[in-house]
Amino acid sequence: MKKILPLLIPISFIFVLFLHGKTQGDLPSSNARYQEGDLKPTETQKKVERLVFGILSNYHYRKIAVNDSLSSKIYDAYIKELDPNKVFFIASDIEDLEKFRFTIDEQLSAGDLTSAFQIYNLYQTRYKERYAFIHAVLNKPFDFNADETYQPNRDKAVWANSADELNDFWRKDIKRQFLDWKIGGKADTTAVREMKDRYARSEKYMARTKSEDVFQIFMNAYTESIDPHTSYMIPKAAQEFNKDMAQSFEGIGATLRLEGDYVTIQDLVPGGPAFRSKLINPKDRIVGVAQGDDGSFVDVIGWFTDDAVKLIRGPKGTVVRLKILPASGVTGSPTNEIRIVREKIKLEEQTAKKEVLVFNQGDKKIKLGLITIPMFYRDFEGARKREADFKSTTSDVKRFLGEFKQEGIDALIVDLRNNGGGSLIEAIDLTGLFITKGPVVQRKQSDGKITQELDRDIEQSYDGPMAIMINRFSASASEIFAAAIQDYKRGIIVGEQSYGKGTVQSVVDLDNYMANEKEPVGQLKITLEKFYRINGSSTQHKGVSPDFAMPSAFSAEEFGESSQPSALPWDMIASTIFTPTLHVNPAVLSKVQTGFNVRLKTKPDLVKLKDDFNRWKKIKETNSISLNLTKRKKELDDQKKKPDEAQAVEDALSGGNGPTTSETDADKKAKSTADKHAKDVYLKETQQIVADWLQALSPKVAKLNAPK
Repeated sequence: MKKILPLLIPISFIFVLFLHGKTQGDLPSSNARYQEGDLKPTETQKKVERLVFGILSNYHYRKIAVNDSLSSKIYDAYIKELDPNKVFFIASDIEDLEKFRFTIDEQLSAGDLTSAFQIYNLYQTRYKERYAFIHAVLNKPFDFNADETYQPNRDKAVWANSADELNDFWRKDIKRQFLDWKIGGKADTTAVREMKDRYARSEKYMARTKSEDVFQIFMNAYTESIDPHTSYMIPKAAQEFNKDMAQSFEGIGATLRLEGDYVTIQDLVPGGPAFRSKLINPKDRIVGVAQGDDGSFVDVIGWFTDDAVKLIRGPKGTVVRLKILPASGVTGSPTNEIRIVREKIKLEEQTAKKEVLVFNQGDKKIKLGLITIPMFYRDFEGARKREADFKSTTSDVKRFLGEFKQEGIDALIVDLRNNGGGSLIEAIDLTGLFITKGPVVQRKQSDGKITQELDRDIEQSYDGPMAIMINRFSASASEIFAAAIQDYKRGIIVGEQSYGKGTVQSVVDLDNYMANEKEPVGQLKITLEKFYRINGSSTQHKGVSPDFAMPSAFSAEEFGESSQPSALPWDMIASTIFTPTLHVNPAVLSKVQTGFNVRLKTKPDLVKLKDDFNRWKKIKETNSISLNLTKRKKELDDQKKKPDEAQAVEDALSGGNGPTTSETDADKKAKSTADKHAKDVYLKETQQIVADWLQALSPKVAKLNAPK
C-alpha cells in the first residue's frame, strides 16, 4: 500500500549504531480500548516503534525536535494517507480525532500505538459503511437526463458535514463511472455487475488488512514527516525492496505505488520491457490487467499495490496486457491497451546506447554523437574482484567516445532524460572522462563533516563541445554529473529543471537490533547525508537548471523534490577549489541564447509544444464532468478530436517515440531508424542549439581531437 522509493545512490559503507538497550524492558501499557473486529498493535510493533524512534532521533540527517509540531505533522500525514480525497471521514469524525493531534510525540518514545490504531479502526468502520451505501446505489437505476456535474479533483475539498452530503458525492462518483462504461458500449446489466464486483473486491481487501499493514502506514506517516525518502518497511515490503535491489526479477520492469484508487507507475527500470516499449511513462495509471493475448481484463482500480503486482509480474516469456490511463489523461479520458512480454530484469544490463546523428545546418552537415544513459550502472562485484572488463557506465561511454573519434563527430550530446540515478561512483568517474581532474561533488554528513569526491585521473577521453539533456525526471546521480559539467563550464545543459534529489539514504536491517524476536521486524531506509555541487550549492530542491530551458509540462510543485512538503531544504556550503574550463564562453553562449529565444516564439514545433502544454494544464485544472448522457458524450468526443495536448505530454515523456491515438501496430513496426526521433522536439532543438554553438566557436575548438 505504501510507496517504497528506490535507493538512487547506494552507500558503500556499513551503517552501524548502538541504541544502548532502548528496546529492552517492559513497554508501558496504554488505556486504549478495542472492540471486537478492531485491529490491535502487537508487542513487537511497539518495540519497533521505539527502536525506529531512537534511530531517527539520533542518526537522521535532520535533527528535528520531537514535539507537538512534529506530532501535528504526523497526524495530518496519517489522516491524508488513509483518506486523501476526504471521502470516508466526515467533519465530526475529524473533530473527534483531533484529540490525538498532539499526543503522538509522547507515544513514539513510549512504544504506544494508541493513536494509530484508534484512528485506523474508525476509518475501517467508515469504509465498511461506505460500501454498504455503494451496493444500495447500484441496485437503483440512474437518471442520465438530469443536468448534474461531478468534481473529480478533491485536492481543495473540505470534509463533508454529514453522511448525506458524502452520500451525494459517492452517488455522483458511481454514476460517472457507470456513465463512461455505458458510453463505451457496456450493457447496463454488465456495468452494474462489474462495478459490484469491483467494490466487493475492495471490501475483501479491507478485510485482509492486517495489523502490520496499519503499522507500516502509520510509521511511514512518521518517517516521511521528517523526510520523504526515509521509510519503514514491514518484512514483506522489505523482501520486495531487497528483491528489486538484488538486480534480478521477472516482470515488466516498473515500480508501482498506490495513489488514491489507482495503481500508478512510479518509475521504469531502464532497459526493461515497459521502458523499451515507449508506451508507458511515469505517472501512468494501470486500470486493468489481462494475462496472455486472449485473457479477459481484471479491473484493478482500488486494488492494493502488492495485489496488482502479483497479476503484473510473472515468468519471463509470458504476455501481460495492461489497460493504461495515461499521465496526461484526466479522469474519464480514454485508456490505452499495452501488450508486454515479461522478461527477467537485470539492472546491470540497462546499458548506455550510442548513435550518430546528422544535422543539416544550411548547406553544412554536422555529425553529432548521441549517447543515451538510462541509469548509472556498475558491476560492484566485478569491480571488487578487480576484473579488467567489469560492466559500468563509464567503461561503456569511454568505448563510445573512442568510436566517435574514429567517426569524426563534431560534438557530443549526452541524454539523461528520465535517468533516476544509480551509482555515485559512476557519476564521478563519468565526469572524469570530460575533465582533467578535480572535485566532482561534496557530501555533508549529519554531524556537519564535509568530504569531497574527486576525479584523480588526468586522462581526458573527450575534450570537444558537449551538451547534456535533462528533464524533470533526471535525478540524483544524473544531477551530480550534469551539475559538475555545468560548474566546470565543460558543456551546456538543455531541457527542464531536474528533479532536485540531493540526499543520500542507507538501509538498516532492524532484525540486527531485535535478535530476541521470533519473526522478522523489517527495515528502515534513513537519510544520512546531503549532496552539494562543487560551487557549494545543494542539489536539493533546485537540482540543475538548464542553460537552455525548454517548454515544460511539469512544474516543481507537481513533480520533483519540491512537491514533497517534508523535503530537506536547499542551502549552501563553501565552494571547493576548482578550475573551470574555457569551453563555455558566456559571450558566445549569449549569442546562441538569443537565437534560441527567437525560436521559442517563432519555430512552429516549439510554439505548438508550449501551447499544447498550456492547454493541457488548463484541461487538468478543469474540475467538472457532466453526468448528463448527451453532454458527457460530447465531452468525450471533444477529447478524441483534440488529442494534441495529451500527446505532446506523452511525447515529452517518451522522447517523442510514444504511442499516438491513430498509430496501429503495423505503423509502429514500420518505423525506420531515420525517423525514430521525428517527434522528439527536445532532441531536435538540442541539435539546433549545438549547431549554432559550433558555428559561434572557432574551428580549432569545435573539432574533436584527431585519433592518436
